[in-house]
Amino acid sequence: MTLKAVLFDFNGVIINDESIHENLIDRLMLDENLQLKRGEFREICLGKSDRACITELLQRRGRYLTETYLDRLLLGKAKAYQEKINSLETLPIYAGLAEFIDKIRVSGLKMAVVSGAMRSDIELVLERAGLAANFELIVAGDDLTASKPEPDCYLLAVELLNQKYPGLNLQPIECLALEDTFAGIESAKKAGMQVAGVTHTYPFHMIQRQANWTVDYFADLELDRVAQLCSIAPTEPAAENS
Repeated sequence: MTLKAVLFDFNGVIINDESIHENLIDRLMLDENLQLKRGEFREICLGKSDRACITELLQRRGRYLTETYLDRLLLGKAKAYQEKINSLETLPIYAGLAEFIDKIRVSGLKMAVVSGAMRSDIELVLERAGLAANFELIVAGDDLTASKPEPDCYLLAVELLNQKYPGLNLQPIECLALEDTFAGIESAKKAGMQVAGVTHTYPFHMIQRQANWTVDYFADLELDRVAQLCSIAPTEPAAENS
């Protein structure tokens, strides 16, 4: 097998917006006459779709939502996120991302975003950051009901890339997923992919236990080495120098 595609998570990999989402979820809960507990956002929501996050938070409090009401909450949060992003003079895009994307593009690898975030969130940020043209496609939280850590989103990305490029014959093992959370790493591994964990959300030693490669910065991830190791399908986690 050879490395053919790099699949990016969004929140925590492309943009540092955890605090924005936590504030929006906190506001949503208050609007529902509920309160977000300390640490609850990180426990329940990190790495998962907005749909899964909101559903679990409300179910813990005995609230079981109709799909119509849940869609209304999701749309409200998406609108609030867009307003916040549009109010920022500079987006909190992670350092080195643009250069890393350029390196992938020069290598001839396909790129996609695979995230539980709403499509409107992803498209807005990528357009404002001038990154949208680099990605062949987006798999977003509103494309599927299943959330990470289930593998559905990553498997759908492979399917859609093969539809777009019929001669690609892409297999999951030929994909490298970039993730920052345990749910995301598990999702990509369940799909049969190799995973590079970036330490944007959890410390190095915690990510290293889960991912095949672990880096502090995008520049630390050596694509040539990853491609070589992907050709022999490693199963044990490895760490890049950082």
